[in-house]
Amino acid sequence: MPLIKVQTSVDSPAKTDVEAMLKQLSSGLSKHLGKPESYVMTAFESSVPMTFGGTTDPVCYVEIKSVGSMSSDQTRSMSSDFCEQISSLLGIPANRTYIEFADAKGSMWGWNGSTFG
Repeated sequence: MPLIKVQTSVDSPAKTDVEAMLKQLSSGLSKHLGKPESYVMTAFESSVPMTFGGTTDPVCYVEIKSVGSMSSDQTRSMSSDFCEQISSLLGIPANRTYIEFADAKGSMWGWNGSTFG
């Protein structure tokens, strides 16, 4: 059930570029966590009113959630990888991107009429 959700203040790129980015993020998250990509969900929101450091310069907020525990090695690696991808794809500097990592209990995440725990 890994999820990666990207919210940004910048305007949305072309639909095909967004779809390509989401597929790249999905594949990357699957590899980082060692979980089947068939369970990975991605989401993208653009043009969100946001500030960072008191300015409205381009900014990005990313949520990464997964059932189970993510190690500090995994989160460091994901932070590096996903900041680089977002910077490349959306033009947002890594120092204007926050990533929140959240471990979820299986019983607190529903799917297909049940839960993962």
